Amino acid sequence: MRARIYRPAKTAMSSGMAKSKVWVLEYAPASAREVDPLMGWTSSGDTQTQVRLKFDTKDAAIAYAKEMGLEAIVQDPQSREANLRPMGYGENFATNRRTPWTH
Repeated sequence: MRARIYRPAKTAMSSGMAKSKVWVLEYAPASAREVDPLMGWTSSGDTQTQVRLKFDTKDAAIAYAKEMGLEAIVQDPQSREANLRPMGYGENFATNRRTPWTH
């Protein structure tokens, strides 16, 4: 079987990097999906595509794939610069502000 090991990107609904520190192992689909002619639902007999395993490190995910005899493709994440202001959000409510804070 084939699998893909990657580190997920941050969600679009958050500005932080939560849930993007783990490595995920996903199985590649073994068979194509089919459309049910009566209901129009998409179905497949392959249940491995529903499995997502999470690991703390890339090495742990690779070791698991080797132990299970999986052909794993590792996708390294693209680097991203941190977008941090010097004082951050707390600057809006600082007691030593020189100008009053207004909307």
